[in-house]
Amino acid sequence: MSVTLASERVMNLAEFLSQTSRRDPDGLALVWGELRLSWAVLDARVSAMALHLARDHGVQPGDRLLVQSPNCNQLFELMFACFRLGAVYVPVNFRLMPQDVAKLAKSSGAVGFVHHSDFADHATACREASAGLRFCTEINILEAGIAAYQDQPCPNAPVLRDTPCWLFYTSGTTGLPKGAILTHGQMAFVINNHLCDLMPGLMHGETALVVAPLSHGAGVHHLAMVARGVTSVLSDSPRFDAAEIWRLIAQWRVVTMFTVPTILKMIVEADPDRTFDSSALRFVIYAGAPMYRADQIRALNRLGPVLVQYYGLGEVTGAITVLPPHLHSTGPDFRTGTCGLPRTGMLIEVQDASGQALPPGETGEICVIGPAVVAGYHDNPTATAAAFRGGWFRTGDLGHMDAGGYLYLTDRASDMFISGGSNIYPREIEEKILALDHVAECAVLGVPDARWGEAGFAIVVLRPGVVPDEAALRASLAGSLASYKLPRHIRFFEALPKTGYGKISKKDLRQELRRRGFLPEDQ
Repeated sequence: MSVTLASERVMNLAEFLSQTSRRDPDGLALVWGELRLSWAVLDARVSAMALHLARDHGVQPGDRLLVQSPNCNQLFELMFACFRLGAVYVPVNFRLMPQDVAKLAKSSGAVGFVHHSDFADHATACREASAGLRFCTEINILEAGIAAYQDQPCPNAPVLRDTPCWLFYTSGTTGLPKGAILTHGQMAFVINNHLCDLMPGLMHGETALVVAPLSHGAGVHHLAMVARGVTSVLSDSPRFDAAEIWRLIAQWRVVTMFTVPTILKMIVEADPDRTFDSSALRFVIYAGAPMYRADQIRALNRLGPVLVQYYGLGEVTGAITVLPPHLHSTGPDFRTGTCGLPRTGMLIEVQDASGQALPPGETGEICVIGPAVVAGYHDNPTATAAAFRGGWFRTGDLGHMDAGGYLYLTDRASDMFISGGSNIYPREIEEKILALDHVAECAVLGVPDARWGEAGFAIVVLRPGVVPDEAALRASLAGSLASYKLPRHIRFFEALPKTGYGKISKKDLRQELRRRGFLPEDQ
């Protein structure tokens, strides 16, 4: 029987904004401080911005546009303007240094760089590093340039399923970050998947709070908000402010918010004796790193049964597993350490080094198949080939599944260390340390050791007023950890270095240990 393949033509992601604007032109789309944008105004601004980029800067379908800015309405609009043109959105963390952004400008092959006015040095570095960069412009100058195109329609460019829309740079724990190619067809699946698995029942006209940078997972999350017609509220504070987060939750009757565990921890622990109205919250979504059990319990006790965990990578746009509110619990029946069940439409397998599936309970590499998986890495065929095996995307994360299909993360493969011939997983040790009431944060690394090959090094942040006492900490751990898992080295820090997205940066922490002369090989 002959089969005629359907066209690979798919809907341009910018059509989500067009559709919502037609359905509810006067509805509230975006709030940022005193700024209020309706869906019709937001859609018109995106069209004007797209026309300005195309006619005044020559941006064409397939061109890549590098963007660096803290959260603002223009950052949100630039994403949709790129989609509308069929160009590729390349956002980078606003905390990156000039030399870091310059490397991304060169590796991405961006034709232009749009940046916040604070980043003039970044623009200079990009111009010097990339000969293909045709223009650099500040966001406020771009804002002035769109005035000439107000109220002029700009159609959404035709796209195929595999037409790139977003170059999503990985966090780069080792070496130069890789640009994961996200496509229009892939992202349409992810938006539907987010609405299905993370926020079921989210209604048009409800409100979402933007806590994390829109250049990363929060940007993906708020694409789903546009598709559903949900108002996005941006924080007006230049720095993280837990009190403002609580105020916005109450003022705007926030229903959903997306963040990472370290930020959620700070929100939950802020003003513990003060009562805030969070009664509208139904979905507090956390991702980007595992949340330790002690922090989960505190969050559930303060917020109620609203936590939603998902596990994923930029290369799978977060869509690997989900642990919805009804599967979170403070009780002993909770599957401690689980990151949930496979996302709708996604297949997970734990594999050994040869690519063979492992039975429940055995630790191996987490591998996935499904429409949310990246198309590959930009201009990096070697990395693309290494990331896939037999059709499976290799996450580089270690874990196991139980008989019920729940996935458990053990650690990044790169975080595991071998001490005296035994595999040591830092997360297990970190969980035990964080269960102590006087500990606020911690991280465990494997460091070279002359006798054992590698040994554990624990860096601990204590709660205010607690006096560092290494012997007491060791005594507290002795009853819950096997002796070979106990950290050989313990140091107390005032804070742990974080990435621009709020995760503890073990790469930077290792450099800090070396700088302070704490690593054994430097002593």
